[in-house]
Amino acid sequence: MPMISESTPVAFSDPLPEAVDVVVIGAGVIGTATAWFLARGGVSVALCEKGRVAGEQSSRNWGWVRQQGRDRAELPIMMESNRIWRRLAGETGERDLAFTASGCLYLAEDERQLARFDGWHELAKQHQLDTRMLSGAEAREAASGIEGEWAGGMVTPGDGRAEPFVAVPALARAARRLGVSITEGCAVRTVETTGGRVTGVRTERGPVRAERVVLAGGAWSTYFVGNLGLDLPQLVVRSTVGRTRAAPDRSLPNVSAPGFTVRRREDGGYTVSTGDVAEHYLCPRSFRYFTKFLPLLKLSARDIRIRLKPPAGYPGAWGSKARWSGDEVTPFERMRVLDPPPSELVRRRLAERLPRRAPWLDEAGIAEVWAGMIDVTPDAVPYICEAPAPGGLFIGTGLSGHGFGIGPGVGRVLADLVLGRPPGHDLARFRFGRFTDGSPIVPGPY
Repeated sequence: MPMISESTPVAFSDPLPEAVDVVVIGAGVIGTATAWFLARGGVSVALCEKGRVAGEQSSRNWGWVRQQGRDRAELPIMMESNRIWRRLAGETGERDLAFTASGCLYLAEDERQLARFDGWHELAKQHQLDTRMLSGAEAREAASGIEGEWAGGMVTPGDGRAEPFVAVPALARAARRLGVSITEGCAVRTVETTGGRVTGVRTERGPVRAERVVLAGGAWSTYFVGNLGLDLPQLVVRSTVGRTRAAPDRSLPNVSAPGFTVRRREDGGYTVSTGDVAEHYLCPRSFRYFTKFLPLLKLSARDIRIRLKPPAGYPGAWGSKARWSGDEVTPFERMRVLDPPPSELVRRRLAERLPRRAPWLDEAGIAEVWAGMIDVTPDAVPYICEAPAPGGLFIGTGLSGHGFGIGPGVGRVLADLVLGRPPGHDLARFRFGRFTDGSPIVPGPY
């Protein structure tokens, strides 16, 4: 099951419309969900993707649909997203959008880790989630087959999983049936404006008139708005994941143990990772945003590794073009699908930890290892907002590795923002200017 790449056949090749109500840039989970909800709201939508639907992080993530451990401001949207996931397959008729309520389990090796879980459990109780704390014996039973000495754990049975590789394209098919025009291999180069308001976009295939635009460009978003003269603090990190061959079904929840994560897959294997490594390629914006990211770096439990030079064509690589017109070839056309090589460090750690944590999975063996590039904000929570300029530009990006599960909920919120409806949630935490208005930077979980 190879990852989506530039050589993956095009599945969505609708001709560009001359005019629509809304153009959505980027067909990952956020852009696709937003387009689906907009179409349900009765507006015409063009969804433009520079490469392939779900080609980047939206198909490369762990596939967890979790409420557990979310940032306080994210949690209400994630709770709504959990409800949406449960009905998506039925509402769309797409079996690939199936949600499995497997639960989500965090394991602690000591009392310090357990105390952190207990702090979040208080938030869960405020929202009446089914989260509960586990004793050491209960944790061992819940994680049967995952070896370790557990002081305890935390589990949310209502959490679950879906299959990223097939789910987002399935949602795109559902959106197309509602009238959304979807065009792969079609980079949006810039936003057209008149009098400070959006009037359309210029793509590599020509213009599309529209009064509203949604940017859901993931790792590329900060560079897209930079060309418009806007500063959107966000950096990109590489995350590496693997999958095993078919192995016995032990009815496990999604499990996060120190240095090891695992979840059951519909193909009979398991998605596995170390969960503890984030690799960042140095680029000009690394220095520009360094002080903004310091609070997150100090609090992050991950092993942050700095790579000296991003490969040519990666977001923000040295020498990348920073400004362009609608008539010029853009960085988005030079790198259709971010398909980074997996981390050798993570590969080695998986080889060391799999036989120790799950010998029965080690017997099945690793079938594939891949990587994705995650868009991370200085506080590890997303932008869900209208841009300060031009009028009519909306942004959903910076999901910081939490995007797949919350994607449908964010899509619903963005659609209502675009339509001028109340979003139903407090979005102050996700505003565009929070890193430049003097507010303290308070990192969420990462």
